[in-house]
Amino acid sequence: MKLEIAVASAAGAATAEHAGADRIELCSALELGGVTPSAGLIEASLSASRLPVQVLIRPRPGDFVYSAEELHTAAREARWCAQQGVAGVVLGALSANGEVDLQATEQLIAAARSENPDLEIVFHRAIDQAVNPLGALDALFALGVKRILTSGQAPRAAAGIPTLKAMVQAGSGLEIMAGGGVRIDDIPALRDQAGVSAIHLSAKAKGAAARSAALALGSADGTDPNAYFVTDEELVRAAVRRLTADS
Repeated sequence: MKLEIAVASAAGAATAEHAGADRIELCSALELGGVTPSAGLIEASLSASRLPVQVLIRPRPGDFVYSAEELHTAAREARWCAQQGVAGVVLGALSANGEVDLQATEQLIAAARSENPDLEIVFHRAIDQAVNPLGALDALFALGVKRILTSGQAPRAAAGIPTLKAMVQAGSGLEIMAGGGVRIDDIPALRDQAGVSAIHLSAKAKGAAARSAALALGSADGTDPNAYFVTDEELVRAAVRRLTADS
């Protein structure tokens, strides 16, 4: 089994490698569930870590029903990321009726693989908002998707174990990676009961805000709009220990 850490900085990428993770998902704005990182952040993270870097392609926060303009932006981002030498891209889209949007997903995959035919493709947690996630697995595999990131359509992956297990047992050929509110103590059940191929977590801790940051400049978190997260090395190490214990 693999351990993937979601990071939002080059320092986080280095921390994940140092603590024993297998790969990273790179994004910005973990506070918003992640959006596409900047060019500079991608370059810095590739320099900071030797781990495989999977870059999130998500043009905005919110749902996964994208306009033509948003898909055009996402396709350009996927193409550019592939040019930089990343290991893979993490993408996905839904139609207005909640089905996996296979046409949009194929468009994004084609854009990324136009630059690197061997690029890994991960379909992200849009699957958790889809009306028929199991029914989409074979079609996604046929499009060239390697891995699905999912909580099993539950608020936390630990509560989605029955669906995660069903996805694993569907035999689509896809790797099923459990992610979404994963806590260290959840890892044994996700490994042993769901049988997933990988665990994904952010291993994040709240960053320290400067004293002068009394004026809120955003609204992502009404309780603390100045909050941001950093990768916690000890949480990554703890996840590695739980993942390998008794395996």
